[in-house]
Amino acid sequence: LLPSVFFSSRSSAKLIAPLGCLASRQKHTLPDLPYDYGALEPHINAEIMQLHHSKHHATYVNNLNVAEEKYKEALAKGDVTAQVSLQPALKFNGGGHINHTIFWTNLSPNGGGEPTGELMEAIKRDFGSFAKFKEKLTAVSVGVQGSGWGWLGYNKERGHLQIAACANQDPLQGTTGLIPLLGIDVWEHAYYLQYKNVRPDYLKAIWNVINWEDVSSRYATCKK
Repeated sequence: LLPSVFFSSRSSAKLIAPLGCLASRQKHTLPDLPYDYGALEPHINAEIMQLHHSKHHATYVNNLNVAEEKYKEALAKGDVTAQVSLQPALKFNGGGHINHTIFWTNLSPNGGGEPTGELMEAIKRDFGSFAKFKEKLTAVSVGVQGSGWGWLGYNKERGHLQIAACANQDPLQGTTGLIPLLGIDVWEHAYYLQYKNVRPDYLKAIWNVINWEDVSSRYATCKK
């Protein structure tokens, strides 16, 4: 996944590249899911996954490409006002692309259970136990007002894991400095067709499909 390598390791501020890079870059594309739409059932049904991936994520990708093209034109014209006015669109759609690219790989039909190795040791060190970590991330995710995300991130300066919430599609690293390891989408489009407005039921179910191999790999990478 080309976008995941770029987006998971750099702040969203770097979405706004120099003119030369924008002029030569390839357009962002919707990454393929590493599993079928129905693979996460019964925890997340196929209809949700299809709409979430092929409609919602695709819209962020398309709108990001449009915003970057307009930004390139504004740079070429030296139109600072237009550059500033495009910042919200770049942040929202760029964040949507970043977040979902991570989210799909954070999930797996073979997921669930608990992590092992260094990640588990870090969770016990920073939260006391896996149960306490799970309880805290669930509570933070349930508590997001309106739309947003619950995150497990890595604070590189402190060398510790940290839980945070982000509103709307604000990308974790670009807005908090934390490196994203595990993101839980709590926009209603991620669960409403199956769980209605009962977000806690969705959050209880999603732990059954968390891909701890992916989360552990992200943790190992960001520690280097």
